[in-house]
Amino acid sequence: MRIALLTEGGYPYARGESVVWCDRLLRGLGGHEFEVYALSRSARQAAGARCELPANVGLLRTAPLWDADGARVPGEAWTGATGPYGRRERRRFEECFAELAAAVCGGGQGDARGGGRGGARWGDAAGRQRGARRGESKPSSEVRPPSGGELADRFAIGLYGLADLVRDCGRGLGAMLRSESAVRILQSACRAPGAVRAVQSAQVADLLAVAERLERALRPLSLDWYGDDAGEGQRAAAGGFGASRDLGAGGGLADVDLCHAVGAGPAALPGLLAKRFFGTPLLITEYGVRVREHYLASAAAAVAPEDAVPPAAAGAPVRALLASFQGQLAHEAYNGAQLVTPGNTHARRWQERCGAPSAKLRTVYPGMDAAPFAELGERAGAGSGARGDGDSGGAGGDGATLVWAGRVEPGKDLIGLLHAFAEVRRAVPCARLRIVATAGGRGPGAGEYESRCRALAAQLFPDEAADSVAVGENPVSFEELGDPSVPTIAEAYGAGCVVVLSSSVEGFPVTLVEAMFSGRATVSTDVGAVCEVIGGTGLVVPARNPRALADSCVALLRDPARRERLGAAARARALELFTVEQNVAAFRTVYLELMSRWPVGACGATAAGGGGDGRAVREEARPLPFARPPESHVPGRWAGGRGGGGVVRASGAGGPLPVGAFTGATAPTATAAMAAAAMTTVASAANASAAKATEPDAATATVARQAPGAGPLAHCAVPGRTAAFHVAHAGREHPEVRADEWS
Repeated sequence: MRIALLTEGGYPYARGESVVWCDRLLRGLGGHEFEVYALSRSARQAAGARCELPANVGLLRTAPLWDADGARVPGEAWTGATGPYGRRERRRFEECFAELAAAVCGGGQGDARGGGRGGARWGDAAGRQRGARRGESKPSSEVRPPSGGELADRFAIGLYGLADLVRDCGRGLGAMLRSESAVRILQSACRAPGAVRAVQSAQVADLLAVAERLERALRPLSLDWYGDDAGEGQRAAAGGFGASRDLGAGGGLADVDLCHAVGAGPAALPGLLAKRFFGTPLLITEYGVRVREHYLASAAAAVAPEDAVPPAAAGAPVRALLASFQGQLAHEAYNGAQLVTPGNTHARRWQERCGAPSAKLRTVYPGMDAAPFAELGERAGAGSGARGDGDSGGAGGDGATLVWAGRVEPGKDLIGLLHAFAEVRRAVPCARLRIVATAGGRGPGAGEYESRCRALAAQLFPDEAADSVAVGENPVSFEELGDPSVPTIAEAYGAGCVVVLSSSVEGFPVTLVEAMFSGRATVSTDVGAVCEVIGGTGLVVPARNPRALADSCVALLRDPARRERLGAAARARALELFTVEQNVAAFRTVYLELMSRWPVGACGATAAGGGGDGRAVREEARPLPFARPPESHVPGRWAGGRGGGGVVRASGAGGPLPVGAFTGATAPTATAAMAAAAMTTVASAANASAAKATEPDAATATVARQAPGAGPLAHCAVPGRTAAFHVAHAGREHPEVRADEWS
């Protein structure tokens, strides 16, 4: 099948653990074709190194969520459509953006549009639409705070209304989202009855900052990623911000079988629109929940580029508005997806709190490469773990060395670790602590935090010397991965007998899994998904409790046999749950399940459900099992290249049929032409063999299976040769080929 991978700030840019996971997934599923649609967060990221794409990636398209110097705001105009929005389009934009702004601000009934201009109120337009769906004669006029479901519906009405506006009018939203009208709408929504208290004090500067960040977050609505329906005009609407690098011919998201979004932020927007416009099923994978990351980054940096204003400079109204927007977007993404795959139970709880239906959640642990730690783990399993690092070249040859690895940043609580190690030194005087920085700290103040840690270590542990002529040495060492002492991460873990994780904030503990692969005993704090990952194969203590952390470390340092048992159990658990092979196998199963239950065109495409005002009615998609069989798509790389490189030849008159015409083409004209060509070929072959054959060959006869609700079926079989037929179902036409002989 053809799968669109949607990313934001991750793959193919060579940075972060999610990049490694995506690369392993693409290479592990070599039987599928992938198209990568990537959003970059900063100019530095866009200009940096990229991963080498595997052979099964046929298309790469990138777009920035940042503004280049002197560049035009994306989506100013399409080809053939010049000038600003007309009065009718502006009024439609104001109505849709007012619904979205009211949902973000949490306001009740009232006109959210500024300037006193008339138009649709929540109680009039959106309430009338909801009342019709519920069978009510008229909406209630009672002024009351809206419920969470009402706010989610308003957000969806505004979001999809803006998407329909771009699609119908041929112009992007960049200029309008930064316009005075948009700022006035935000101001009115913040002052509306029922708005949350934190946003009521928003000033003009706050609203301008929010409007700028909303434009960046909603930029995917104006991109040229949605297929041939938009044509060259939509590519012009992107204004250079939808720049793509084509590795093969492709019609965009209109031609894919499945959209796989990495995260429920802006990366999920193209998938939501593909589902709305084309009925393409959507899968969302999150190993770090977008809303959680937003809160941890003080909200402002989540949708702004990395080199923008620091989060601390954003006031409370800005943080509240952006956090509300992220929450509403995540809620809509979770509810619009067919399936959501969190990376652990901790992430799953966050998603449920953000409105994800429990029935759609399925935990899939991230896959990590165990090969670099295989030798170390086998050596530990053979008994060297009980001797610590005696043969590893570490400083603690007596098996009394603790190792910490990760980013040096405040969330890792190295201050607490140093105080805990002071208690360890009192109980085990020969103990040593090696702090290995695997990467630079993120966020403002990371370098200052490392300096504080070094100063505290020098204060708590003065340099010690064996005698009056020896040079003193501190029992705490700060090292960086790649130094001569720790050239690889496996050697860093091998340098100690106990690995410590002291974080006060953690998502999925990658370094903990690496230590488990290495067969090392671990002491960890109870944060994030630590308990789920450890599963009883290590010691877990409360966070920010140096005494408990010290007691557990001392217990393991004094008991080599226990260290060996825990290390062996941890390695067995990691190899069972957290390998690349299990992750790839899980997603292979998920892909097949999604395509069997929700084929393209059966996911409730709502293009017909929207009205002239840009609003849409949500409808539950009815599963249509196996409505699109595998024979309907012949991958282009198997047939000599995408876009007609290969040829399927039918016997008899009519000539060869290009395979490119059968690989995802959905236009009615192409479908009709292929159907006519197929029927002509089959009819000619049937006439030529009518005198010789009285009934079809049982070995090559094709049995027509028509799914419920399918359209007319044209079917025939030619003995011993190719039979082509055409099926129309679920409101979308799919050409299909059955070939039992290639030439």
